Parts: sequence; C-alpha cells; structure tokens
Amino acid sequence: MSMRSPYVVNLTSEQRSELEKLSRRGGASYRLVIRARIVLAAAEGESNAAVARRLSVCVDTVRLWRRRFGAGGIEGLADRPRTGRPRVFPASAVAEVTALACELPAQTGVPLARWSCPELAEQARLRGIVPRVSASTVHRWLTADALKPWQHRSWIFPRDPYFAVKATRVLDLYARVFDGARLGKHDFVLSADEKPGVQARRRIRPSMPPAVRRPIRVEAEYARGGTLAYFAAYDVHRAHVIGRCEPTTGMAPFARLVDQVMTTEPYASARRVFWVVDNGASHRNWAAAARMNDAYPNAHMVHLPVHASWLNQVEIYFSVVARKALKPDDFADLDTVAAHLIAFQNHYNSTAQPFKWTFSRNDLNQLLARIGRHEPDAPRPLVA
Repeated sequence: MSMRSPYVVNLTSEQRSELEKLSRRGGASYRLVIRARIVLAAAEGESNAAVARRLSVCVDTVRLWRRRFGAGGIEGLADRPRTGRPRVFPASAVAEVTALACELPAQTGVPLARWSCPELAEQARLRGIVPRVSASTVHRWLTADALKPWQHRSWIFPRDPYFAVKATRVLDLYARVFDGARLGKHDFVLSADEKPGVQARRRIRPSMPPAVRRPIRVEAEYARGGTLAYFAAYDVHRAHVIGRCEPTTGMAPFARLVDQVMTTEPYASARRVFWVVDNGASHRNWAAAARMNDAYPNAHMVHLPVHASWLNQVEIYFSVVARKALKPDDFADLDTVAAHLIAFQNHYNSTAQPFKWTFSRNDLNQLLARIGRHEPDAPRPLVA
C-alpha cells in the first residue's frame, strides 16, 4: 500500500488559474509546464506514484516539486540560483590571450603571418599566461569576442588625392546628374571595360548532367584552346549591353567598341554620351578622352579614381557573365566562346533590368571619413 505524501497541496482559485494557464502556455519551457501539471494533479488528491505514471516522470520528481510548492508556492517552481562550474581560467587570462590575438605575430617576434588557435594556445603557455590551455578553449574565447585572427582580408588604400571628386562625379552620373544639372532624355551614361583572358577550355571527357542527389560533374582535366578579350559597354539606365570579342586588349580594340556603340542609335544622335571607364591601359588618362571626343564630339570619357573599379557598373555585368555563361566552361575553340558570349549578351538584353545602385555620394563621404580616422593622409570627403 503506497504512503500518502505529507505535503498536501491545497490551491486557491488564483493559484489554480495561474497553474492552468502555465500548463497550457505554448511559449513556456517544458520544465515549468511539467511542474505545473504535477502540482495540479497533486491538488486533485492523486498519489505521487499515480502522478508519475500519468505524466511519465520519476516519482522522485513528483516528490520534489510537491515539496517545493508546499514551501514556496508558485515561485518555488522556478529554478534556484546555481553557482555553476567554477572558472578554470581567470578573467585576466582570457583578456591577455584576447589581447595577444589582436597583435600581429611579426610584432611579437614570432615568424608567422597570422595566428591560429593552436599557436595562440602555445604562445600563451610560453608567456606564462596560463599553465596549459587547449586550442578549442582559445577558439571559444575569441568567438565570444567576435575575433578570428586566423582570417585576413585584403584591401587597397585609396591613394588618389582627387578620389572624392572623381568618384562623386561618377555617382552623380548614375543618379542622372552632371555638373549639378539633371541629364536630359537625350543624354546617356555607359559603363565600359574589358574582360581579358577568357579561356577556351575543352574538357577531356564530356560533362555529366545532374541527377538525383548529384550535382553536374565536370571533368577536371582540359585542353587549352587560347584566350580572348570581351569588351562591353553597359547602358546604366537602359540596362542594355553592346559588346564584342577581340583577340587581345589594347587601345585599338577599345576604339572598335567605341565605333560600334557610337554608330548605333540612340547613341549616334544623342546629345551627350558619358563613358565611365577605369584606368586600364586601353583607355587611360586624358589622351584617351581626347581621342574619343575628337572622333565623336558627343562622347565624353569620365575616368574613375585609381583602384575604384568597384564603382564601375559593367563589372557587375561581367560577374553575371562569369557565373551564368562561363562556369562551368567547356568550349571547343575560341569561335565557340565568342559565339556563346554574344548569344548570352543578346539573351541578357531581352530580360535585363537596371541594377539597383544604392551607393551615393553620402555613402562615399562616410566611407572616406571612416578611412581618414585610421589614415590621416586619406582623401577627404566632399563637404557637399
């Protein structure tokens, strides 16, 4: 015969209502729901064994929460504060290892290009910061501080003293503004460049199409069929591309692209056609701009600052070409590559929409101001 519990549960109407809400609350933790149901069942006069069978819990669990409720009411159902496992490493050791991770290895006399977690753990031991620590523990410390010293990111410092002026002029053109005035319907903005080194790779074995739970398979070995250069002029506001393939890059191939575009409507009869270009050898400095303007008086070349090709919208189109037309590549010869690029260009023009360009002159000013806080000789933002 089972013994009756000495902890008799008597609920007030308010307690019963609150426990019933807690037992049905979808957002409550499972532990609290079970505890509330134990107390409700105990209040009905059921024995600990009966409650344990009905709720599929241990009898000792029922005894515990019956006793806790008797001692503290509904507040007694909450978890008590726990001390937890004592710290193995003091906070000062964690801070010192984190500070070590923020230093370049070369500055500490260690012949490494960058830290890894095992090397940081060994260096912390050699310096006497800790007697011993695992690489996984160091990784956990750095992850908590959002530090990843084993990674690095390359960047190019803007060295053009007129970076802000040149970049802002291009950004204004993207916003259909030039010299403070709105562009008219007979003004066009083209972003032009070349994609060199497009290879004709002929795979040794045919590619296998995708199947169930298997992606497309492309033979790793290939025979080289030469390279070509793809020149393109992208109309920023009409999302239209005019391009051509050439054996190589250079001023003459770029001039042929200019001829192809400027003899085609609506550019041939346009009031102004602005050509946004970078500082590549095919269209570098004022001499290239003069040649273009001499040949076509309505064509105006606008140069980006040095190392600012990321502001050239045609580079976005070239990334689309690389992803959608050239990978994975398997072409018999250069003629096949050229035909494929022009076919993709025509396909792109039939469905393309202008890129949603959001980087404005205000964003540029904020970027240059942020760089200037780290590098005093950085180009200064424009005031207006």
